Amino acid sequence: MISINRTDRSVSAKRVIIKERFLRVPVCNVLWKLLHLGSIENGKCKQDEDAFNSQTSNFYHPSHRMTHWFHRNPLKATAPVSFNFYGVAGSPSANKICNDLRTSRARLLEMFTDTTCDPEIMKNATDTYFSLLQGFIASLDGTKQENKLRFMQNFKWTDTLQGNTPSAQQDAIFELVSMAFNVAIWHAKFASRLAGKENVTEVEAKDVHRSLKFAAGIFKHLKEVYIPRLITPAEKGRDLDPRVMDTYMVQCKAEAQEVTIARVIELKHNATLIAALAFETANFYQKADHTLNTLEPECSSKWRNYLQLKQHFYMAYAYCYHGQTLLASDKCGESIKSLQEAEKCYSRAEALCKEYRQTKGPGSTAKPSEQLFFTTLGGLIKITLQKCERENGFIYFHKVPAEVPQLELKASYGLAEPISFEFPAVSEQCTPEVYTTFDLTKGAKAEKAKPKQEEEVKPMKEPDLKPQKDTGCVIS
Repeated sequence: MISINRTDRSVSAKRVIIKERFLRVPVCNVLWKLLHLGSIENGKCKQDEDAFNSQTSNFYHPSHRMTHWFHRNPLKATAPVSFNFYGVAGSPSANKICNDLRTSRARLLEMFTDTTCDPEIMKNATDTYFSLLQGFIASLDGTKQENKLRFMQNFKWTDTLQGNTPSAQQDAIFELVSMAFNVAIWHAKFASRLAGKENVTEVEAKDVHRSLKFAAGIFKHLKEVYIPRLITPAEKGRDLDPRVMDTYMVQCKAEAQEVTIARVIELKHNATLIAALAFETANFYQKADHTLNTLEPECSSKWRNYLQLKQHFYMAYAYCYHGQTLLASDKCGESIKSLQEAEKCYSRAEALCKEYRQTKGPGSTAKPSEQLFFTTLGGLIKITLQKCERENGFIYFHKVPAEVPQLELKASYGLAEPISFEFPAVSEQCTPEVYTTFDLTKGAKAEKAKPKQEEEVKPMKEPDLKPQKDTGCVIS
């Protein structure tokens, strides 16, 4: 076997190896090919190479840093709660706790729809309310017995997938979990709104990443610690159904990894890391979709369309960058096959984008396939495949395999993990002495009347936020 090594940056090849089969043609033809490899830059291949470099340069441009689009279900809505325990609250301090619960709850609900609210403001509002509400949940008498105030008040909450008909439970833990669920949804929406800004800064990108991981941490904590404590189990398909909780948590983790991928691409990290992160992200979306497959289609179809299109989209990402890795390893035939598979995944994602828009249900009426995040990848796959096919025709002459290269990828860095969440400690107002002044034998009987399940609760009036130019991010 005769081997000729040659470095040529203009065609992005580290070496050219001419094997025995190549030498079956006359030597003059071999030399002719080598001479023309050196003069490619004067011909069409030079133009194609320039086009590739130009378009990939645009792909890495900072303006593409945060070109995300996230599906968002609506916030949960709730009926007003008065906390009027006439006769039961037997001291000024007890009455003050009830009044503070009412006002802090109302303020927190206002924060959910206030566009000026940020995570710090939200934390202050949630800590105030949750610390007071813990006085109705935590044991305050030095025993392990259930707090006597836990079942004093009815709470009604709608669900993000079930319209305006609420679920109702006379349980302070139901209120704690439902309100915290909304806090998690708010953080996910805040991240989506921030990612929808034009010219997102690095600091804002980190805030998006953190908010999504924080939301995932809330869902995880509720599912593992507080959902099992409910006296009445969550109904199938409702927000507190463990499957729904799992889906929200995994979706937030996947979206946080989208931010990581954007950052890794922007900093031009190696293609192997990008492919591995994209593959892990696609698997997250697939897991979230499979978790929903036992729910009623009328309430989950649109959400599942979103999860499926994101799964195929990030599989296209993975195959695209895996193809680049294979090309760098002089496996041009496998590289072409990987990029052809990327095209197929991208086409499936494109079809699901259309299906998403046509499906009725909670969420956006956006056209995902027209968003910048989507079209940018389509262009990258096309020019990368063209480059691989061109180099295979001039340099490698590899046969394109019938089987798609396996994505045996495991990301070592950049995986998003939920941020640990804990409820605040019981408010200093809720002392054992004040606790003893609540007398359940007096009054408040009207609160125990069960509400009618068919009564509707007005949905929250969420701000109608439009995405800014070229961001591709839609809030719904």
